[in-house]
Amino acid sequence: MSGHSKWENIKRKKGATDAARAKIFTKIGREIAVVVKMGGPDPAGNAKLRDLIAKAKANNVPNDNIDRIIKKAAGDGDKNNYESMVYEGYGPNGVAVIVECLTDNKNRTAADVRSYFSKFGGNMGNSGCVSYLFSDVGTVVIENNGADEDKIMDDVFEAGADDFNVEDDVVEIACAPNSVTAVRESLEGLGYKVLSAEADKIPSTYVTLTDEDSIKKMGLLLEYLEDNDDVQNVYHNWENMPSDDEE
Repeated sequence: MSGHSKWENIKRKKGATDAARAKIFTKIGREIAVVVKMGGPDPAGNAKLRDLIAKAKANNVPNDNIDRIIKKAAGDGDKNNYESMVYEGYGPNGVAVIVECLTDNKNRTAADVRSYFSKFGGNMGNSGCVSYLFSDVGTVVIENNGADEDKIMDDVFEAGADDFNVEDDVVEIACAPNSVTAVRESLEGLGYKVLSAEADKIPSTYVTLTDEDSIKKMGLLLEYLEDNDDVQNVYHNWENMPSDDEE
């Protein structure tokens, strides 16, 4: 989720309950099914599939599960035709929210998303109402292996990155969205352990919530959205989102 570092989001998912992990597996499986139908089941010739396999492994999806999803999507076993939908709206106090979905029933999904916004003090808006507040970027997170920062800088820029930030545990790297695969594979070739590599949306401005009721409602809105199997990604510009320890 935007508003926190990518690494904070990854750690939160790694610490998820079994039920939450199962939902993460379901969502990644749906993404894999879509890209296999679009680009074929061979990762060597399907860059998006390579990225999703790496994402699945980073989220501890078993290899058997990954193989089963690919084979099912490549054959006639998966009859679902998922459609990509994007919804935009406002949470409490004007927090901007973008919701990316893959759905086999867009009427159901639109009704669900609209109800979440309404229930928790927000409203779903028209296409484009908040997307102008976000920039599309690629984000690659690698393990900080303790290398000298000058060495890391040389490697990440050689890999095609635009910017980077070194933290204690990780290095977060920004690049063009269509360069994610190349940057990830280049860094892996240099021996770095890639923890995450995917397109992201970064807000240009943030909203701070101070009212306890608004904070509670915004947290519940995000929770309900993430819990919906049709919702793949949620981006927002809530600056002071509580950490798990504070919730």
